[in-house]
Amino acid sequence: MRALTLGVAMATGSLLLAGVAGGQSAPGYGGKGPLGPNPCIGDDAALLLCPNLQMAKPRELKLIKGKGKVLLRATNDIRSRGEGPVEVRGRRSGKRTMTVRQAIRTTGGGRRFFKTNARLVFYNIPGQGPYWKFNKAARFEIWTLGADSRRESLIRKGPKLNYCFRDLERTLPSRRSPKKPIYPACSQDPKKRFRTLGTSVGWSDIYPSSYHENWINVRGLRGCFAFVIRADPANHLYENNEADNVGARRIRLPASKGKVRKC
Repeated sequence: MRALTLGVAMATGSLLLAGVAGGQSAPGYGGKGPLGPNPCIGDDAALLLCPNLQMAKPRELKLIKGKGKVLLRATNDIRSRGEGPVEVRGRRSGKRTMTVRQAIRTTGGGRRFFKTNARLVFYNIPGQGPYWKFNKAARFEIWTLGADSRRESLIRKGPKLNYCFRDLERTLPSRRSPKKPIYPACSQDPKKRFRTLGTSVGWSDIYPSSYHENWINVRGLRGCFAFVIRADPANHLYENNEADNVGARRIRLPASKGKVRKC
């Protein structure tokens, strides 16, 4: 599994991986991108147990109309599927922000720390209060489709970008996957100076379709589109495979009798 994952990551000639390896923002992602070359596909990759974020396909799709919008809601499932967990360490940098280092496990049983352009933010959820969350952990997107049904142009983005990274549900048990959660829910302590977030191998951080901002506005759209949920859209985290961060469904809009149809 390790040789296959690293082989795919290093063999691909995509612009996405080239951008990551070169320490640049990947095309179409925006943001600053990674701070430096990706250690998970470099010379030291064999010494690291790197994470791999994957996104399940959007599920439990619902349409809500009101206030001049047509909101397509969905449940999202950020999956940790690497050789090691995704783990980030926040250090207070402002009233509601923390800078982030990424902690990557080593084959020798230790950790190596890498500076990133990522941030933790103390983000308010209506009715619950603020939490320390990872900014730009995921994003809802709508893409046009070409004649060959491939994604062509990004035309809509959803508002939700901040996620906890936690061990909510063990979705792929294995020897590498701990039987009990290691990383807890987000902290609501405004006095925190340091904060660790993460998702263990084989675990998922899942948010239901009813959760705050788990939607994208599809008002006025007609035809077939790709509904995409993308993990790490700003490309801040280092992974051993940067090409599998997307979960997508082809959908037909507008909905028929309130139901979102396949294309």
